[in-house]
Amino acid sequence: MGKQGSPRSPRPTPKNANSLFRMKDYYIRNSDSLGSSDPSIGRRILGADNYWNSKVVLLHGMKNDSGKFNPCKSVHVGKRHLWFRRHVKSIAFMFVLMAFLFLLDSLMVSIFGSINLQRSSTTRNYGHHEEVNVAYIHEERPTVQIYGRLLNLASSALAEEEFKQDGLSFWEEPYRQASKWKPCADRKYPTSSGKPEKSNGYIMVSANGGLNQQRVAICNAVVVASLLNATLVVPKFLYSNVWKDPSQFGDIYQEDYFMRILEDDVDIVKELPPQLKSLDIEAIGSLITDADIAKEAKPNDYVSSVLPLLVRNRVVHFLGFGNRLGFDPLPPDLQRLRCKCNFHALKFVPKIQEVGSLLITRIRKYHVAQRQLDKQLLGDFIPSISSKGHTAARGPSRYLALHLRFEEDMVAYSLCDFGGGAQEKKELEAYREVHFPLLIERLKNSRPVSPVKLRKLGRCPLTPEEAALVLAALGFKRETYIYLAGSHIYGGSFRMHPFTSLYPNLVTKETLLTSSELAPFRNFSSQLAALDFIACATSDVFAMTDSGSQLSSLVSGFRTYYGDGHAPTLRPNKKRLAAILSENNTIGWNTFEDRVRKMIEEGQRVRVRGSGRSIYRQPRCPECMCRSQ
Repeated sequence: MGKQGSPRSPRPTPKNANSLFRMKDYYIRNSDSLGSSDPSIGRRILGADNYWNSKVVLLHGMKNDSGKFNPCKSVHVGKRHLWFRRHVKSIAFMFVLMAFLFLLDSLMVSIFGSINLQRSSTTRNYGHHEEVNVAYIHEERPTVQIYGRLLNLASSALAEEEFKQDGLSFWEEPYRQASKWKPCADRKYPTSSGKPEKSNGYIMVSANGGLNQQRVAICNAVVVASLLNATLVVPKFLYSNVWKDPSQFGDIYQEDYFMRILEDDVDIVKELPPQLKSLDIEAIGSLITDADIAKEAKPNDYVSSVLPLLVRNRVVHFLGFGNRLGFDPLPPDLQRLRCKCNFHALKFVPKIQEVGSLLITRIRKYHVAQRQLDKQLLGDFIPSISSKGHTAARGPSRYLALHLRFEEDMVAYSLCDFGGGAQEKKELEAYREVHFPLLIERLKNSRPVSPVKLRKLGRCPLTPEEAALVLAALGFKRETYIYLAGSHIYGGSFRMHPFTSLYPNLVTKETLLTSSELAPFRNFSSQLAALDFIACATSDVFAMTDSGSQLSSLVSGFRTYYGDGHAPTLRPNKKRLAAILSENNTIGWNTFEDRVRKMIEEGQRVRVRGSGRSIYRQPRCPECMCRSQ
């Protein structure tokens, strides 16, 4: 969607169309100036210009006459009628020829118009790449290419690989140890203390952010309720001017299922009891904002500052609750409860599961074997296995999901340079002033880091061009089906062009689903994000461009937990990749491939979660998963 007032590139006109339009214009100008009954039109078209010029001079002289009778005039008129009779067939032929050309022109326009309409319709229904309906911003701009030389090398490499047998290893987990870790957070342990007989009061939570931030807040709230021996009220979601989504817990997750799965660990109710509803939470001092409690707070912080309020007032209300509970140190029972909430208790409502199932079926073109990952996400709507044999002609059996974190907010906040020139710099500065005033104030009081240094440090979001180069270096073929999550790409098609030039089979939920199928989700960004979550989590390969993204973290953790060692995730190291790309002008393609592959393989090593690391992203630990021998 182009910005008003943005410069537009001149649109090239097909040569054939120009010649055709000039010919039509030629006919119109002559007929308007000479009149359709003039016998010389046929000669004019046939090129008898000298003959026509002599006639014009003679007629012009007659028109300037005083109007008196002239015998020469009679003779000329007689000759003119004689000429008419001799050439009437030629004149008729030329008129028929002109009519035929006009009809042919109309017919061709109609045919090509219907073909374009059919292509557009086909793309909408099946996700072909010609009209990828990604929600772009700042659409009308020239294409930006920073790594033109590498793109040319990548294109040549993909062309050579097109007809070779696919020996790519990145469709599978490279390490066998990954399959030894199994889900077990929902197991009951004899040492588990369970929930207390008496509750200290009620905890309310109003979570901010989008779908994934709210998911983390829910599970952190469950843990805090257990820690403080409290009853949890089903969390509420704050309305955000950024997300603009009024969805509440029950619009996204199954409330009763959530309460049932956690009933042995925490008491959960849908609302406060009547005697507490009338309390002014803020007036009695029980409203706790993010400013009142530290980010990544420890359990002792809650016991010392929140528990006394809870016991005294019987209720506390956490407002915001963004990342307000650290990962370590935390007792094993509470860490296990965190995993149980995230991986077992939060199931999408049937409305989301049904459309998510339809989305996956449209990508794959046919049903595949059921996996634990699919069952957990799709529930009763998991597609049944097709009775017919799987053939390549029926469509792709596998696909790669890509979370391309290149939205305008991410790009603006990074303070990096992305090669868009002065106009891009001006736009991003204006965006920061509106959306990130605190960042602006901080920049005024500190010495900013240069964009070049930020890139070297790995702090810049990967562009679509860089993401395409990584996939090409890993050996993914040109025909690979790629699902693009998020879809709000800064810069629009001029940014996506380097990507689609290498990988044209790019689809989104907007191209795979019809308008009527998407209609119930249109004004609910969190519910749309849930569809992206499903498509990414159930993909054969999931590629992220920013490991700090909540969606990427939660999806990769979900794939680790339920993937059974067969759900690979690609995590580029942005600092290492920046160093590789800095050699764009000299590096050979084989060297580029080798270095990128080593970088990705390093990120795929099977590691036990380290202290302080997110258990949602890295669930391989004794509190969350069990390791078989």
